[in-house]
Amino acid sequence: MELKDIVSVAGVPGLHKIVGQRPSGLILETIDALQRRFPTSLTQKVSILEDIAMFTTTDEVKLKDVLVNINEKEKGGLTVPDKKASNDELKTFMEAALPDYDKERVYVSDIKKLAAWYLLLKDHLDFEALKNSDDSSEENADDTQKADVKPAKEVKPKVAKKPSAKVNTKNVGAKQNAMPRKTGGG
Repeated sequence: MELKDIVSVAGVPGLHKIVGQRPSGLILETIDALQRRFPTSLTQKVSILEDIAMFTTTDEVKLKDVLVNINEKEKGGLTVPDKKASNDELKTFMEAALPDYDKERVYVSDIKKLAAWYLLLKDHLDFEALKNSDDSSEENADDTQKADVKPAKEVKPKVAKKPSAKVNTKNVGAKQNAMPRKTGGG
C-alpha cells in the first residue's frame, strides 16, 4: 500500500484506502479490522496523504518524510502517544519527530491526528520503500520531464466566413416606383 492510495475524509474518523471510482466520487475501504466499504460524494473533502505536508519554521515537510522519521525514531525508543495523551506528551513527541515544526501553525489536534495516523499505518506501510522513494523520485522527475516533452500540436487558425450579401427587400419596391418612366410620345 502506498500513501497515494490512502485518504482522509473530513468528518469521517480514521484513514481509508481507495478501492474504486465512480462518477460522483470514490469508493473507500476503512483501514482497520472491519474493512468496511463506502462511497464518497462530490461534496465531501477528501485529502490524499501523499499531498499533505507539515509546517516547519523554514518550509513544509511532506507527511511521508515525517512518517519515515517517526518510524526511525520509534525504532530508537520513541513512544508514539495514543489519543488520550496529554498536550505536553504530544508536543514532546512532535519535537522528537520533527524538531523544527512550526509551533504556531501546527496545533495539538494536528499532532494527535499525526500520531493516530502513524499508529494506523505502521502495520500497512513499507517505510523502507517510502524512504527510498525520495531518492528515486528526484532522479525519476528529471527523466520524466525529459520523456514527457512532446512537440506542440500544430494549431490551424480558423478562417472566418465571409458574410453573405443580403438583399434589402423592404426598399426594393419603393425605388422602382420612384424611378421616372419613359413615355412613348416624344
